[in-house]
Amino acid sequence: MSFNLLNIANSGIRANSDLLQTTSKNIANVNTDGYVRERTEHTTMIDNQVGKGQTYRLLNEFAQKQLNRDTSNKTFFDQFASEANRIDTLFSQESNSVSTSINSFFNNVQEALNQPSSTVARSLVMSDAKNLLDQMDRLSGIVLEQKKVVNEQLQIFSKEANTLIENISSLNQEIVGINGTNSASDASSAYNERDKAIRDLSKLIDIETLDGPNGEKLVFMGSGEAVVMLNGTFNLFSMSADPDPNFQELRLDVNGGKAVPLDVDASKLKGKIGGLLAFRDDILVPTQNQLGQMGLAIADAFNQQNHLGMDASGQLGGDIFKIPTVGGLPYQNNTGTGSITATVEPGMGNELPASDFIITYTANPNEVSIQPIDNKGEPLGSPSLANVVAGVIDSSTVVSGESFGLQINAAGTANPGDQFQVKLSSGAAGNISLLTGRGEDLALASPIRTAANVDNTGTASISAGEVSDVTAGGFTTAPLALTNGPINIVKTANPNEYIISDNVNTTTVTITPPANNMLNQAGGAFATYGFDFNMEGTPAVGDSFTLEFNEGGFDDNRNGLKLADLQNGGLVRQNVVTSATADNHKTFNQAYAGLVTEIGVVTSQAKTNGAAFDALAQQSEAWYESLSGVNLDEEAANLLRFQQSYAASAQVLSAARSIFETLLSAAR
Repeated sequence: MSFNLLNIANSGIRANSDLLQTTSKNIANVNTDGYVRERTEHTTMIDNQVGKGQTYRLLNEFAQKQLNRDTSNKTFFDQFASEANRIDTLFSQESNSVSTSINSFFNNVQEALNQPSSTVARSLVMSDAKNLLDQMDRLSGIVLEQKKVVNEQLQIFSKEANTLIENISSLNQEIVGINGTNSASDASSAYNERDKAIRDLSKLIDIETLDGPNGEKLVFMGSGEAVVMLNGTFNLFSMSADPDPNFQELRLDVNGGKAVPLDVDASKLKGKIGGLLAFRDDILVPTQNQLGQMGLAIADAFNQQNHLGMDASGQLGGDIFKIPTVGGLPYQNNTGTGSITATVEPGMGNELPASDFIITYTANPNEVSIQPIDNKGEPLGSPSLANVVAGVIDSSTVVSGESFGLQINAAGTANPGDQFQVKLSSGAAGNISLLTGRGEDLALASPIRTAANVDNTGTASISAGEVSDVTAGGFTTAPLALTNGPINIVKTANPNEYIISDNVNTTTVTITPPANNMLNQAGGAFATYGFDFNMEGTPAVGDSFTLEFNEGGFDDNRNGLKLADLQNGGLVRQNVVTSATADNHKTFNQAYAGLVTEIGVVTSQAKTNGAAFDALAQQSEAWYESLSGVNLDEEAANLLRFQQSYAASAQVLSAARSIFETLLSAAR
């Protein structure tokens, strides 16, 4: 009997010692990040011996996977909202508003109209034009700087992810080495370390895990690509930039670089890396493109209207703004020696969308496709086809589709399939400059004027005249004058018939009422002069009218009125793809307001989603910790219980020893 008691006591002491060790280990690791609490259980007593104890981790894999998923979503929106909030704050401040600068610029144009001969009023226009460009340059520079920061953070996060991937693979091999051996029960630290590495990786990207053989854990990206595989193999992240060296893209290097890298779908990434890429693609790229598009639209429209007027020096107006030219970025797979540059086709700035383009040489000689792409590089609509004529691609060379306001100059020899990325809008806001600072170069006056003969007896009046083209042949430039001299219009005795003549051409024409665009209705050389006029009312026979060069008309502000009216014109294109009946253009202020609103809405949505996923992550964390975390109250109770059990077993051992000694004494 004493021998049985001794065995029972010894096994009880060993069992309770195991329980105390496990409890002590749990208490000691209460603040250890990633530690999973353990439990030791023994089988039923057999042959007066407590069964062998087994220590295992208290882990619910479903709770763990849910926590990893919620962590990825939470860190995605945290990163996105944190980055986007800076841009939202910047653009929402009144002091940074481009609309304020645009309004100030056009308000000064209006002031100059009241005093077209005032050099001070003209100088204020040029000063505000410089302020507007500086404002756009400042905002564009901040956005560009944020893109550099994103690239730097992507480098850091991708290296961190690679370190975790290698660590998970190494721990897999360690676990495989001890799985099924007597040391397997001592491998909990390796399991904990691996689980922590997986959770840390879930903060960077969205991941899913599968159980492999021999205790391995396989890790996949949320989009399906494998990052940790069997037998210690793994794939690592790398950064590539093709064709834009400043636009880093995430790739997955397969088989140690021995296979073709996989492109990572940034739209499906979560975690910090996904949040960074979404911030760049959904905030920075559209903002930069729309700022540049607005700047190009303003500069081109103002230049073109200024061309149609007469400046304070009595000359036809020239360019006020210098519109930048950008080089096309060649793709690495290009085989030819071709190169391209691109700018806005004069007068077509209102057709330029806020997108980048891919120019591809087709199988047909000297033919290219022009494909707009969105902020993620995906095609927008159908490509246009155009011919390369004397090294130029513009609206006049388009075979199908449209030119999108681009003017492209091609050089060298490109082979079929060669591609170039054109990012005209992307950096334009910081590269538009003033070609002149002279207020005298503002062409506020119209180069033509009209008059009715004071002896006219009818009720007809002639409009002030409209200039549409100063290069069509209606003007000489040195000195500025009408090419063929004044135009005279005389009403004949026949209904609706007029004699129209100048120093070179004469025609008798019947004008179809209403008497609009009379030179165009006259046809012949008159229709090519680049200016026209309308008649209203009823002229008497013999009534005459004159259209002549506006010599000395420096107090004239008719072209200035059109310059000022650009502020209210729909000159900023909204979408690449639209219907024929849709209003696809907005004013400058509407376009900027839309940009600021879009940034605010996207940022607000990110904050809302972030708050929701933060709550989910906290809930998942609480669920996971309730199962796998150390509860000091519970462990303290266990410690007291196991201590009492240990003491009881020791008391049994003492009793067994006493009985055994009594038996020995009795036998002597």
